[in-house]
Amino acid sequence: MIKLTYFWRKGLWALVSLSFLLLICVSLLYVYAESQLPNVDSLKTVKLQVPLQIYSQDGLLIQEYGEKRRIPLTYEEIPQTLIHALLATEDQRFFDHPGVDVFGLARATVRMIQTGTKSQGGSTITMQVARNFFLNRKKTFLRKFNEIMLAIKIDRELSKEKILELYLNKIYLGNRAYGVGAAAQIYYGKPLKDLDISQLAMIAGLPQAPSTQNPIVNPAAAKKRRDHVLERLFEEQFITKAEYENALSQSVAVKYHGTNLEVSAPYVAEMIRQSLYDHFGKQAYTRGYKVYTTIKGPLQTKANQVVEDHLLSYDHRHGYRGPIAKTNPENAQEQLNQLAVIHDLQPAVILSVSDREATARTRDGEDLTIPWQGLSWARPALRKGWVGRAPTQAKQVVTAGDIVYVRRHEDQWQLTQIPEVEGALVALNPENGAIESLVGGFNFQKSKFNRATQSSRQPGSSFKPFIYAAALNKGYTLATLVNDAPIVVDDPSQPNLWRPHNDKFTFNGPTRLRDGLVHSLNLVSIRVLDDIGIDYAIDFVSHFGFRKANLPHALSLALGSLSVSPMDLAAAYAVFANGGYKIEPYLIDHITDSNGHVMLQAKASRVCNNCSDTDPSLIAPRVIPADTAFLMDSALKGVIQHGTAVDARSLNRKDIAGKTGTTNEQVDAWFAGYNPDLVVTTWIGYDTPHPLHEYAAK
Repeated sequence: MIKLTYFWRKGLWALVSLSFLLLICVSLLYVYAESQLPNVDSLKTVKLQVPLQIYSQDGLLIQEYGEKRRIPLTYEEIPQTLIHALLATEDQRFFDHPGVDVFGLARATVRMIQTGTKSQGGSTITMQVARNFFLNRKKTFLRKFNEIMLAIKIDRELSKEKILELYLNKIYLGNRAYGVGAAAQIYYGKPLKDLDISQLAMIAGLPQAPSTQNPIVNPAAAKKRRDHVLERLFEEQFITKAEYENALSQSVAVKYHGTNLEVSAPYVAEMIRQSLYDHFGKQAYTRGYKVYTTIKGPLQTKANQVVEDHLLSYDHRHGYRGPIAKTNPENAQEQLNQLAVIHDLQPAVILSVSDREATARTRDGEDLTIPWQGLSWARPALRKGWVGRAPTQAKQVVTAGDIVYVRRHEDQWQLTQIPEVEGALVALNPENGAIESLVGGFNFQKSKFNRATQSSRQPGSSFKPFIYAAALNKGYTLATLVNDAPIVVDDPSQPNLWRPHNDKFTFNGPTRLRDGLVHSLNLVSIRVLDDIGIDYAIDFVSHFGFRKANLPHALSLALGSLSVSPMDLAAAYAVFANGGYKIEPYLIDHITDSNGHVMLQAKASRVCNNCSDTDPSLIAPRVIPADTAFLMDSALKGVIQHGTAVDARSLNRKDIAGKTGTTNEQVDAWFAGYNPDLVVTTWIGYDTPHPLHEYAAK
């Protein structure tokens, strides 16, 4: 009996010692493990991956760049019904446990013993925050241990509301949606605050299997999960019976909602994307920067339509090039699917043709009728700009099986085609250089080359005003007489004598300087340049922003033989529009970070007469005298009223000035025009230069 008591006493001491040693080891392990954990303070100022967004001056979305779509929300902006739904199904004791739910872990352990697999993780929302922000998703015991430790640490240092906010903004919810804000936009096309109970329950059910059981991929499974969430909301008395039954009866009415672009300005968006990528690298797409441009939404929309309409109009005037392909109308779908929809031009297959109309089917399966008014333009395109005879019957234009493009125009369908000709337009504010609209080509998907800024073409007669301005600055007046007579130039660098002539091979004799510009007389321009001197002219013209190295030292300079971009020409014409000041075009007004703080604010120089309270570095420099600018403005208004741009009189406005420009063999066509509020330059031509067979005035 004594030996037995002694044995128990010794055994008890050994057990106590072993327990104490184990406690010390566990404590040391805990202290060591905690010291190795990441600093959770970073969660207080965490920067979630948010896409780059580009806006117009009036706050309309132009483009969004980034792999992950996310709309960060504060806890206060998240509907309480969604929070209740999430907690009722994912973590009932969230507000009571210290980051780890012991009962949940025990349940997961029992399940693992029963099945031999780690099918349940017992993870709380706090543990998922720890995993999503700091750990990988490998199912190992070490990761689970770190996850538990991190969750306890996070719960100790962050409020429950902050943890929920992090979770609901970080979690993946299918179809590129990260966070509940993005999920509301992608599945329902509206802000989270506008969703009803049924829709909020659908989103609350997504975390379980976002890729395979979302309502787009698997509507049946998504509805089943939504109904379970609604049931839990009702059981926990977060919604009434009437609300439960009404939400339960709602159908799964969802579809994928892409980014809702409110203004189409793809060339502008690409300019800014490239600029920010050059400055910030890949972080430009993830830091949530918002770029507010100088683009005006309504003006950009009008510019898009103007370029599209006029390029299509030019293309129609030069004839129909025939169908894209021919096929059996019943087997055309695959070929139609390979053709892009460009603006409002849709690929279609001709189904049947009668004398005065044709029927067609679009790629989307819509059957339509093209009346004779939509076919009669299609004279066959011949060589060198010539077109064939006008058709008299529809069968002379199309046949069944033709794959073509169609367009709904003026309330009726019209046969059309993708133009081969290209164009560009730049509109900017002459007072400060803000670019208010920009179009770099017919279609960005067809060609990403930005002709507004990247092309370099001869401006032709649209350059003449700068030579005339140089003449005025050297003592000429608009009434100075210049002999409009033949001239022969012996240029040693050229194999033959140069014999320039006017457009219609006419000569007018002594001609006032104003008339020489208004009627774009080549010989007057050449004689003026010859008289004032090429060196003087080049020096003066460089004040408008043209680089001296790009200005040829030859009399052909008077006819615009240099190369410029539409942007360069618009900036130069702004000097005439604003009374003689040089402004610099700019596109970005300001940039904000993900918290809305302004990171960058444009400091553009602007025209400012007699300013005393303005930073001198922000005042646009005067580059030509005010009287020269005034006289040139008067002469350029004459071009609109009586000269080569007389068609612009149809606008019934007296404040417009400008100049057309057509290069040799009609390769490039320009118009640069302005009033005190806006400067616009347009260009039309082929990317591979060849004649347009039309003058710019057309």
